[in-house]
Amino acid sequence: MGGAEHNPAGGTTVHPRLGRSLWSDALRRLLRDKAAVVCFAVIVIYALVAVISPLVLSGWKDSYNYDNINAPPSHSHWLGTDVFGRSVLEKTFLGASTSMTVGFWSNILAVPLGMILGAVAGYYGGWLDDVIVWLYTTLASIPGIIRLIALKFAFMDHKLLAGTPLEMDLDGLAGLCLALAVTSWIGTCRLVRAEVMKVRELDYVLAARATGRRGFSILLRHVLPNVLHIGIITFSLGFVGAITSEVILSYLGLGIKEMPSWGQMIDAARMDLVVGRWWELAGAVGAMFFLVLAWNVFGDRLRDALDPRLKNV
Repeated sequence: MGGAEHNPAGGTTVHPRLGRSLWSDALRRLLRDKAAVVCFAVIVIYALVAVISPLVLSGWKDSYNYDNINAPPSHSHWLGTDVFGRSVLEKTFLGASTSMTVGFWSNILAVPLGMILGAVAGYYGGWLDDVIVWLYTTLASIPGIIRLIALKFAFMDHKLLAGTPLEMDLDGLAGLCLALAVTSWIGTCRLVRAEVMKVRELDYVLAARATGRRGFSILLRHVLPNVLHIGIITFSLGFVGAITSEVILSYLGLGIKEMPSWGQMIDAARMDLVVGRWWELAGAVGAMFFLVLAWNVFGDRLRDALDPRLKNV
């Protein structure tokens, strides 16, 4: 902390006030925000469930019990059983694993792609900017769900890196993550491009050019670190979009088929309410509600914490 104190010589010694970096100030503000801490704790719990449930419940698919079909909630099955007599609670946990996996990997691919293209377009301008703007403007003119459905149909019966140890079936989880990544980088690219166009005219960037640094070096060392917060915020908010899209595609029968998902549960339970079986729908909708709410609140608080204009608030 800064301040002033008297020294023996009769003068005054002034200690400079040490400022906080953007990241340390954001962390301090998040830790002081009870809602952000609670929402982050909820996200961590979901992440732990997503990691642990496939290991603990690896035999869930074969746990048929035809003597206990569509049983209501009880002490032995807190959310009842499904049409095959399997635990709906365990199915909900496995659905969390699917949703968290899709949200994580689709954004790990989409956010860096959007940041790189946006930074290149905003910094270099010219024909590179024209091509990238044309690309994301064209894609943005097509409704997002239509793009996803078209890509899912295009990926059917195709494999990526076929014949190699890294072979991936594009009709499954890998294809869904790739389709979401290809369609969700547009917003990140647009935001980063606009921010880079402002940053490239600031004094420290002009000073780096005056010292003879090359454009790519300036982009990596001086420009990208100052727009990194946009990528972090977009990642947190994009998680919700990826989870919602996975549920919609699974509900339409175009999602993941090799593992349980909340969209499959909603699709399977859509006629159950007519006969009073509400537990499978409640399990999927309830789990999705709390995760989406936690990500929305945490993403909103994270955006406020990383906003330099609110740093002194």
